[in-house]
Amino acid sequence: MSESTSSAADGAGTEAASARTTTSTPAASTPPSALASSGGTTTIAEGVVSKIAGLAARDVAGVHAVGGGGAARALSSLRERIPGGTTNFSQGVRVEVGAEEAAVDLEIVAEYGVPIADVAHQVRRSVVSAIERMTGLRVIEVNIAVGDVHLPEDDASSPDGAEAGPRVR
Repeated sequence: MSESTSSAADGAGTEAASARTTTSTPAASTPPSALASSGGTTTIAEGVVSKIAGLAARDVAGVHAVGGGGAARALSSLRERIPGGTTNFSQGVRVEVGAEEAAVDLEIVAEYGVPIADVAHQVRRSVVSAIERMTGLRVIEVNIAVGDVHLPEDDASSPDGAEAGPRVR
């Protein structure tokens, strides 16, 4: 009788071990991608992610513009004024897009007087939220470079740097 007890105990131990190995799989530790399913995969182009990031950054209070220095902004401003011209929402945005993740680099111009660290935090939150919500990609980082500060008197000048009106009468 002791032999049957020990073989039953061995069998129960083997069953418990196999139950443990079948329930813990590596797939359970990594969440499935929203872009891949049994029906196929969805690929998001870098230009799409770039536009989403640019628009999300522009919507944050304290961001005057997204993009590089004055020359790039001046050319963009002129392009928008030409009939049929379009706004480049990807200007100042660089992205890397993988199958499940994205990384974003932004260059912004902040409004004078705003707390730049707070604006950068809000931009980062806005960009991550917009990209993850619209694309299903996981954003692993958003790097922000503040390239300039917009001064109120900058609005008095035209894009080419000339005064808007005559200096004297």
